[in-house]
Amino acid sequence: MLFRTDDLQAIVAGRMDLAFRRWERPAVKAGGTQRTPLGILSIVGIDEIDDADLREEDAKRAGYSSLNELLVQLEGHPGKLYRIELRWKGEDPRIELRNQAEMSVAECKEIHARLARYDKASRYGSWTEKTLELIQQHPETRAADLAQMADWEKQWFKTNVRKLKNLGLTESLGIGYRLSPRGKALLAADSWKREQEGL
Repeated sequence: MLFRTDDLQAIVAGRMDLAFRRWERPAVKAGGTQRTPLGILSIVGIDEIDDADLREEDAKRAGYSSLNELLVQLEGHPGKLYRIELRWKGEDPRIELRNQAEMSVAECKEIHARLARYDKASRYGSWTEKTLELIQQHPETRAADLAQMADWEKQWFKTNVRKLKNLGLTESLGIGYRLSPRGKALLAADSWKREQEGL
């Protein structure tokens, strides 16, 4: 589900706890969560309803000034109508993770093992270290441009950068990416290791 920044801020503040969407089939499930730019949302519940079941109070809880405004917003969208109950769960744990620049030997080994699995499963072969180095050398550069530098497909590149983000190694910006403190520390440790091995 996509949310406007204003709506996310209202959910975080507790002023908004409902959303309405038309889908052919539910895109979320009760008990699940969703990452957003402001943190993690909990999907408390989801029910299929009829338009006639909508009430003025529901519209206000969904961030609309009136029921009529909500109905206008829903016009022209195909699919069944779903009422989704939301709650802000908390900050994105990746934010705290990416700021953890000090890593134990065990943590470094675990990250390297994960990166090795990503490389092995990729049709492009080893890409993880190259991607980290590309982002380090070209921060705030569009994904399309970074992918072109490496002769990779843009969508493939964006999908795989998200894997690095989930490990706390990169941060998404308005345009492009940058390495997180954790990502910089990992690359620095790898460079130092290679230098020592070359002695």
